[in-house]
Amino acid sequence: KRGRFRLIAAPDGADGSVTIHQDARVHAGLFDASETGRHEIANGRSAYVHVARGSASVNGHLLWAGDALKFIGTERVVLRDAHGAEAILFDLPGA
Repeated sequence: KRGRFRLIAAPDGADGSVTIHQDARVHAGLFDASETGRHEIANGRSAYVHVARGSASVNGHLLWAGDALKFIGTERVVLRDAHGAEAILFDLPGA
């Protein structure tokens, strides 16, 4: 999960992730310096990004450890300018 969002939990256990019984896909990543994480949000879905440690810019908003943002009606999430960041991204149903 270094430098990218890696799927860690999904309803279908895709890509070796843990199977969960919810309409959600959970991704995690470790980011620093020039590493950029991108996640496309399908039409009718939303995303919630939580920075667990460090700091990062998420769609232009600076987040520190413990901060989070929810995205509704957004096409993608872009995380960049990170400093020792660990981020969790939840891909969720609609609004």
